[in-house]
Amino acid sequence: MDIVSTEQKKRIHPHKFTLWVAIGSILMMFAGLTSAFIVKSNQTNWISIDIPVVFWVSTAVILLSSLTIQWSLRSFRQREMSKYRMLVAATLILGVAFIALQWLGFQDLWKQNITFRGSGAGQFLYVIFGLHAIHVLGGIIALLVIFVKAYVSRTKIYSSVSLEVASAYWHFVDLLWVYLLIFFLIIG
Repeated sequence: MDIVSTEQKKRIHPHKFTLWVAIGSILMMFAGLTSAFIVKSNQTNWISIDIPVVFWVSTAVILLSSLTIQWSLRSFRQREMSKYRMLVAATLILGVAFIALQWLGFQDLWKQNITFRGSGAGQFLYVIFGLHAIHVLGGIIALLVIFVKAYVSRTKIYSSVSLEVASAYWHFVDLLWVYLLIFFLIIG
């Protein structure tokens, strides 16, 4: 019996495996898009853009949300349920704030007449940042489910797998955002 339980502990949970496959796919998509950006930026009619300042604020917000979700995971593991609930709620609020700040950033771009129909970096910016926002929305939905479960259901089995998966995904979209911002600052 001990051999079987030891072997099971060595295996990756199916949800975590699925997450890593999804992360690999998402990374390939963004690598392709940023590679296409580099290739297209060498064209003669290329128009560069300045990143709106509000994107820096959204970066601080999403990095803070990475801390709150990590603290919520630690609180869950330590069975500090009230602290866990508060930190999950804070992460959810920060995620929504990130999306709202992204919207403000796009409004700033529109005011600068940088549209999707124009040529140059604007097209890529809308596609890449828009796809990132969709992935963040997916994370917000996962956080919303965890939030509801934290307040509605009674915890009988303290399995942190769903929170670990959500946390890993959230950290991934955070790091992806930082990469994209730095990419557009250096290359764009």
